[in-house]
Amino acid sequence: MARRGGFQGGMPGNMNNLMKQAQRMQRQMEESQKELESAEFTAAAGGGAVEVTVTGKKEITKVKLDPEAVDPDDVEMLEDLIMAAANEALRKADEAAAANMAKMTGGMGGLGF
Repeated sequence: MARRGGFQGGMPGNMNNLMKQAQRMQRQMEESQKELESAEFTAAAGGGAVEVTVTGKKEITKVKLDPEAVDPDDVEMLEDLIMAAANEALRKADEAAAANMAKMTGGMGGLGF
């Protein structure tokens, strides 16, 4: 009869190495996530008339308006410029997060993870 349970041969050493690698990778991912969250991403709209800065945590930290962009008769245009700049800054933050994840996983997505 076949033996049940336990690892045969040199398997425990390999499993131990895998656990160490996983722990190291987890620490690196946590550090990288902290860096990303504190990073700032700025985007402009209207030829620089509006600038919005967000963090990697997707919090708006700064909105800069060129006084020329403030037209009381066309508030809607200013609203659109702010929205466009904010969306672009958030897109940059998302791209940085995706690039960070790709760097950390090193293509493991193809393995079904």
